[in-house]
Amino acid sequence: MKINDFLAHHQIQRNPFAEEDAQTDPVFKEHCIDGAHHPTWDKIYGDPSEPSTSVVFGEKGAGKTAMRLQVARHLDGYNRTHSRSRVFVIHYDDFNPFLDQFRERLVRRKRRRADRVLHEFQLWDHIDAILSLGVTRLIDRILSSSATETPSDADRISPEQVAHLDRHQRRDLLLLAACYDHSQSAPIAQRWRSLAGRLKYRAWSTWLPTIVPLAMLLAVLMLTAYLGWRGQLNQEALDAAPWTARGLNAAWIVAALSTLPWLWRTFRCWRAAFSTVRRTRVIQRQMVPLTRLLTHFPASELVGQPLPNKDRTDDRYALLAKLQNVLAAFGYTGIVVLVDRIDEPHLVNGSPELMKALLWPMLDNKFLRQPGVGIKFMLPVELLQFIDREGRDFYQRARLDKQNLVPSLEWSGEALYDLANTRMSFCSVGNAKPKLRQLFEPTVSEQQLIDAFRRLRVPRHLFKFLYRTLVTHCNLHTDEKPVWQISPQTFESALAVYLKELDATNRVMAG
Repeated sequence: MKINDFLAHHQIQRNPFAEEDAQTDPVFKEHCIDGAHHPTWDKIYGDPSEPSTSVVFGEKGAGKTAMRLQVARHLDGYNRTHSRSRVFVIHYDDFNPFLDQFRERLVRRKRRRADRVLHEFQLWDHIDAILSLGVTRLIDRILSSSATETPSDADRISPEQVAHLDRHQRRDLLLLAACYDHSQSAPIAQRWRSLAGRLKYRAWSTWLPTIVPLAMLLAVLMLTAYLGWRGQLNQEALDAAPWTARGLNAAWIVAALSTLPWLWRTFRCWRAAFSTVRRTRVIQRQMVPLTRLLTHFPASELVGQPLPNKDRTDDRYALLAKLQNVLAAFGYTGIVVLVDRIDEPHLVNGSPELMKALLWPMLDNKFLRQPGVGIKFMLPVELLQFIDREGRDFYQRARLDKQNLVPSLEWSGEALYDLANTRMSFCSVGNAKPKLRQLFEPTVSEQQLIDAFRRLRVPRHLFKFLYRTLVTHCNLHTDEKPVWQISPQTFESALAVYLKELDATNRVMAG
């Protein structure tokens, strides 16, 4: 007996329980992402007009990634209806590129062990990574903006908005681009020049330290050639007119001295680039291109400006404030950073201790409570044991009581039952509203289903179990003699086998 025939009999056009991962689940992406929410949704999502931090813990399969995708989708919808108070979304969920680059910057003794690498990862490294993601995304939007974009585009940055940036905002955006743009689509210098052209940022004074020495050197060369052509540089002419040699030597000295301002400026930009490259450990930066980019800024406009060239968070907070100021000019009044999949980097490999080493620097109240910035953490439940063991200093620094803490992304049996019915209705034919209860014989009561789902705890296990139950039932019957409802014996046996396998898996993971 085929599963498709069984589902079609109940007016279901595709299997609602075939997928287990929200990122690859078409039913979730097309329907559930907007219409099916966890009971704690309102606390996690918050108010987009005032972004706030949320810290959510959940076991594998509880729907943390689904929650992140739902938050992003709802913020996109919010942006479409609030063009002057949009929210800029940054997905901080792929740590591998940053950790790989960070690891390469450490001495060989520290890079050999994952725990030593992760214990070196500090809060300013996290902020650098977030700024890199945000600045790169913003520049992509600016460089791809055109007058042909539709006004309904939630991420639209129009040429008119770019034109209305003031001089300081243009400088700040270009400074952020020089330090953090990390696109793979084009060389950084080329993208920076394209951005400067789009911003119409001109700083003619930066050419003076280069043009003046070149002009003077050219003039001295022309004078030397002219005197040589006149025959005034031979020994007899110089003996007759010694002032010619003295004047020519003086001209060469003045020309050489005229290069000092250029050399001094280049040295200062090189020194700033050198320290920046050393301290931005999570992104790849090359010193020579960065030095050249910094020389395009007038010296007066770089005085007192923050650069990520020290091992501290103060400069990063200032640069984040600059990004917020630029975003505000584009109609973004808030930033939401979605942190997820912290257990997946290859250096972490699911280890709770290594997850803690990577996450703990971010649990800082100053970082989590920045005005206009909300950090949404989707964290594995295994980290709760470490929080329970922490002392007073940690709680004073993290202030988790202010961070909309959700200790467990729990699902009741009733909630899972409703979720299964919701998915079935989204996969139904036409206006049909099939119910999960109809797939089973009348002797399988609704309460039995709810009690069984309560033992499964999370949506991923629910979908796996229901899919396996459908397969088991269809394998027990032929196409010639189909049975359109699942018996209680099949239901109970499939449940017992699945729970046994689940317990065995949990013991292995705990060991």
